[in-house]
Amino acid sequence: MPPTLDYPFDTLPPGGETREVAPGVHWIRMPLPFALDHINLWLIEDGEGVVIVDTGYGLEATQDAWNTILTRLGRPVTRIIVTHCHPDHLGLAQWLAEKTGAPITMTLGEFLGGHALWHPLPGYNATDMVAQFRQHGLDEARCDALARRGNAYKRGVPSLPSSYDRVIDGDVLKIGGHDWKVIVGYGHSPEHMSLHCESAGILISGDMLLPRISTNVSVFAATPDDDPLGRFLESIRGFKQLPAATLVLPSHGSPFRNIGVRVDQLVEHHADRCAELLAACAVPHCAGELLATLFPRELDTHQVMFAMGEAIAHLNHLARKNEVCRSVGSDGIVRFIKSHQ
Repeated sequence: MPPTLDYPFDTLPPGGETREVAPGVHWIRMPLPFALDHINLWLIEDGEGVVIVDTGYGLEATQDAWNTILTRLGRPVTRIIVTHCHPDHLGLAQWLAEKTGAPITMTLGEFLGGHALWHPLPGYNATDMVAQFRQHGLDEARCDALARRGNAYKRGVPSLPSSYDRVIDGDVLKIGGHDWKVIVGYGHSPEHMSLHCESAGILISGDMLLPRISTNVSVFAATPDDDPLGRFLESIRGFKQLPAATLVLPSHGSPFRNIGVRVDQLVEHHADRCAELLAACAVPHCAGELLATLFPRELDTHQVMFAMGEAIAHLNHLARKNEVCRSVGSDGIVRFIKSHQ
């Protein structure tokens, strides 16, 4: 039998409670108002205090849960680590910093990326996103629904930090007598931070490595010809250097082992998606026409945003490898057709 993922925990921590998954490392699940209805957050004991890794979406229910947890802990928060700028991770970082007095640690790309989405800057706002999707053939009804959402990012991130402790790839954070090495990955967000503790055999993977779903990889309007999928695949292949016994703590789903197996599954998954698109592009197609090829199910407006970004990412990846040709028609629509090699 081929190797499979090993899930060491049969049950989930109840809402607003913590569960120890390794000595000094605790698992929290918080609610999300989407089809993906939860996020995993982590507490790491740090001497007499505790470090928070990721903060949850800006919901009153999440704030209430944090109030309960922090009261029950009765320990100071020494640091707040944000793996990346998406609302379920960065959402309550500033609120927690003001409440606890703890500094926020993140990468430069995620700090600036959060501010670009929050303010919102050119190429990172709803108007530019809808224009990009319209150019890639998304129908008007779905474009209008996305436009009506406005700045959805702000709903999940009520406030942003104006200062932070910057880390870069390879930095080491001392937490609770252990070294936690920063591993920066690309493709899902600008400079996503994962944390590896060799002595404890743990990887806090954030969204870079999830056990049951594939991480969203999207193209932003600011970088229309970007290849985030190529960078994502290169990033996750680096995780294969870690021991199979490493306990992976993902942001969604349950902790697991056999990290190399999951990397191989994800690489194969994206190769299959590219193959499906390549077959469809025997004749010219735009991303909007290919949504059903990648996502043969009903999508709500929130999911359409991710699906379009991902469809464009896969098509750009094929174009970067010269497997499809990209052209803009007289109607202004971007289409892709299989290359004659």
